[in-house]
Amino acid sequence: MQLPVADARTVRTRSFALLRQHSGKLTRVVALQALAAVGALAVPWLLGDLVDAVSSGTTAAFVNRLGIVLVAVVVVQALVIRFAHRDAMILGEEVFAQLREEFLGTVTHLPLSTVERAGTGDLLGRTTNDVDRVQWMLRFGVPRVLVLTATILLTLIAAVLASPMTAIAMVVGVPLLVLATRRYLKVATPAYLRNSEEYARLNGVLTESVEHAATVDALGLGRRRRVRTDEVAAQTWGTEVVTLKMRLSLFFWLGVAFTLPIAATLVWGAFLVDAGWTTIGAVTTVALYAMQVRPSVDELLFWVDELQVALASLSRIFGVGLVEPDRRPSGAEPQDEHVEARQVRYAYREGMDVLHDVDLDLTPGERLAVVGPSGAGKSTLGRMLAGIHPPTGGRVTVGEVPLVDLPEEDLRSHVALVTQEHHVFVGTLADNLRLADTDADEVRMRRALAAVDALEWVDRLENGLETEVGSGGYELSPAQAQQVALARLVLLDPHTLVLDEATSLLDPRAARHLERSLSAVLSGRTVVAIAHRLHTAHDADRVAVVEDGRIVELGPHEELVAAGKEYAALWQSWQQE
Repeated sequence: MQLPVADARTVRTRSFALLRQHSGKLTRVVALQALAAVGALAVPWLLGDLVDAVSSGTTAAFVNRLGIVLVAVVVVQALVIRFAHRDAMILGEEVFAQLREEFLGTVTHLPLSTVERAGTGDLLGRTTNDVDRVQWMLRFGVPRVLVLTATILLTLIAAVLASPMTAIAMVVGVPLLVLATRRYLKVATPAYLRNSEEYARLNGVLTESVEHAATVDALGLGRRRRVRTDEVAAQTWGTEVVTLKMRLSLFFWLGVAFTLPIAATLVWGAFLVDAGWTTIGAVTTVALYAMQVRPSVDELLFWVDELQVALASLSRIFGVGLVEPDRRPSGAEPQDEHVEARQVRYAYREGMDVLHDVDLDLTPGERLAVVGPSGAGKSTLGRMLAGIHPPTGGRVTVGEVPLVDLPEEDLRSHVALVTQEHHVFVGTLADNLRLADTDADEVRMRRALAAVDALEWVDRLENGLETEVGSGGYELSPAQAQQVALARLVLLDPHTLVLDEATSLLDPRAARHLERSLSAVLSGRTVVAIAHRLHTAHDADRVAVVEDGRIVELGPHEELVAAGKEYAALWQSWQQE
């Protein structure tokens, strides 16, 4: 499954809406660019006047005055260009910043079930390669397109004003230019979309190999992963070859289209001068304009090519916003803290259930341990209880309100999930903790860190809570990062917690100490602990044994051991280890 891709109409609508929000600055940039273009046009015009003056006879004083005017025009043009480029770059940065914030806001609210089905490669490709391509266009392409468009239009107008008859020769390459460009645009967007998709696949394959390197080594999958990487890389390169051939064909015909006006202007101009219908100076001016407009049109078409790349990436970026939500808040308010699962089924793929009619009634304040073999469905059950995914069948409620009927913000104030997967964000340690509660003060943060046995090592840091962590900052160990995640949970303060092997990265002795420390903090809260260390089950009020997506045993530790069934076998095996 791939995430949606927006159609051309949606991309145009969203893009124009984004630019309209910056219409004032856009108008200023266009005005400055037009003024700079006028300055550039003055030089050929003045040189044409100089040619006519010399041909008819003039004085040194006239030539000197004209030279001074030329120098003044160049200086003024340089100043205007400086401010025009500055404003254009600022505009590009502001538009990109807004686009990036809106995109990240959309990504962070994507249904996790959709992301998991699409795979990491597609979303990673959109948040890296596609964002980079749009960033390049907005920061550099948009300013240059504004400059070049204004320059080309004003150059053509100036050529007509200098000599309407001679200026006719400037358009002889237009039919070829139009045909080559239309042919290119017809195939460009699909080709670049295919190219982006292949890069997303390549990102996915590489990411999976790196993230699961230990598994690849353990199972001897290295050769198979290399073959897979080579296959995807070859397919990606194939799409690059297709786009390269398109560009080569386009640029060849554009080169021909650019050369024709210059030659035609000189030949046609010579005829007009000979016929007495124009002057040598006018022909000189138009010929200079024809030469001056060529690099502008050339660069503009380069940016047209880059624009196709950016539009393909924009369609993928905007497509993320087309993902249908997997929940719609009903406005109902839970009446109490009672969490209950009834006839819950779940399938990652249609028709292949991994949970089968699970019933579970959590008594408020109890501690439930969920145990069972790997692949039994424990983590999936935890996600159902935390409201991460809507069930395929049945329902999970809090206070008789389905979890998927609650807004995300309200849901996390009731039920929260902490897994063995964690992330440290770039910023200070305090910034990372305040993700759970933006109003948390230092006293509360230190109390939360103490609850998870992290305060001691935090106090040893040179800047304490203000220490920069994440990429480029102080590197936290996996165990420390997990403690930070648990401290966030303490600050979040939900009444029901789902801990999916949340202490698995700590050594057994440290994990045992941490769990005992958390016990005091979590007193009075409902805790569902999914664990492979059975001392967690020993300390729990009840134990649920999950096998093949079903709860096969449920009860206190002592009763299940005495029953001599699945849990008793697990307990005996764990004690021997």
